[in-house]
Amino acid sequence: MSPAKHRAVLSAIVALILGLSAAIYFGVAADDGSPLGTITDNRAHRDSSAAPVSTGTWVGSWSASPAGAEPGTETTGLAGRSVRNVVHASVGGTSARITLSNLYGQSPLAVTHATIAVAAGDNTPQAAAETMRRLTFGGSTRVVIPAGGQVLSDAVRIAIPHDTDVLVTTYSPTAAGPVTYHPHARQLSYAALGDRTEDASGASYTALTPNWRYLTALDVLSNESDGTVVVLGDSLTDGITSTEGANHRWPDVLSDRLHAALASGAELPRYSVVNQGISGNQILANGLGRPADNPSGLSRFGRDVLSRTNVKVVVVDLGVNDILRNPNLADPDRIVEGLRTLVRQAHARGLKVVGATLMPFGGHRGYTPAKEAVRQQINAEIRAGRVFDAVVDFDRALRDPYDPRKLGPAYDSGDHLHPSDNGYQQMADTFDLRKLKGAGQAEL
Repeated sequence: MSPAKHRAVLSAIVALILGLSAAIYFGVAADDGSPLGTITDNRAHRDSSAAPVSTGTWVGSWSASPAGAEPGTETTGLAGRSVRNVVHASVGGTSARITLSNLYGQSPLAVTHATIAVAAGDNTPQAAAETMRRLTFGGSTRVVIPAGGQVLSDAVRIAIPHDTDVLVTTYSPTAAGPVTYHPHARQLSYAALGDRTEDASGASYTALTPNWRYLTALDVLSNESDGTVVVLGDSLTDGITSTEGANHRWPDVLSDRLHAALASGAELPRYSVVNQGISGNQILANGLGRPADNPSGLSRFGRDVLSRTNVKVVVVDLGVNDILRNPNLADPDRIVEGLRTLVRQAHARGLKVVGATLMPFGGHRGYTPAKEAVRQQINAEIRAGRVFDAVVDFDRALRDPYDPRKLGPAYDSGDHLHPSDNGYQQMADTFDLRKLKGAGQAEL
């Protein structure tokens, strides 16, 4: 190569390196969420279009299973409204990202503006000062989610404390229905007319809803956690009779117990806990529609459990609705085999599975002696160690000692099926945290 050509090639390489360096410099987020090399403006948001530089482990901090199409949104969806979901972080982090779902939509969902913020307090649409961050998707503030699809946002730097409410807000200008939602959230969320995505005061959020809409996961980059515990269940896990806005579902209490034990120096895995309960859920049977409302545990296991961020342990509390709601499938052998199928799928991923015995429902309108016999047969298999890697005995912990077919009066919400807040507390207290240690067995 001639000296002139050598100098030309060298100059091109140097120019390329300088260009890449500039791109990296201007694309990485600073601690306050604004890009380095730019002047942060005085608006309520702090932009961050690239994954922030930080250390830690990505884990699930909150999640909810998409359960169906929200009634009344079939035609227009929530066009022209801002949706502000209130969710509760089970573990803190220095950065965050979200998942939005259009699983039940019949047309593409255009999201033109999305933000995340730490809530100013419990059960409020107001953001804490200086925490509002604008979210991006592949570097753009706009994203179109195809019908049946979902999207993961870019990471944004935001300090999210443990045990804190988080506000995730989206705005969709055009009609796209129906809305993918999770009912019975036991948490009020909000909506506002127009694009009020960056309204930190929350004053425009005058419409309340008991549902979570579009949002299905909040992940954080955490120094507090090394992995995620995913709880798969029905209304007993969804916490349908727990106090609204109090985070008294039993997985919430389990998360608090684990966090407190770790803070006291206990030698336990540093895990977050996320809730994949759907009220009315069964192991074997789907609901109606395509895609099915309330999809079975078997059909949603890959999406709602195995695909969760950095999952390490699976907890399964399913089976009561297979007995109560679907008499044609209330065969103990079929139900147990369904549970074993879930375990095999988890084991294929190297995950440990902790399973719960089925709690009593004597006195409930669906109770019959025949259904009680099915429950007892399933519990016998679970207790014998022929289903799960480890067992938590919710039945023994919550049943009435004077009538084991029923919940104890201190734990009964009043419908003889779902626990009270005290009952959910007892479920979490019964869980031996040491069972979160170790990996799954190769074969049961």
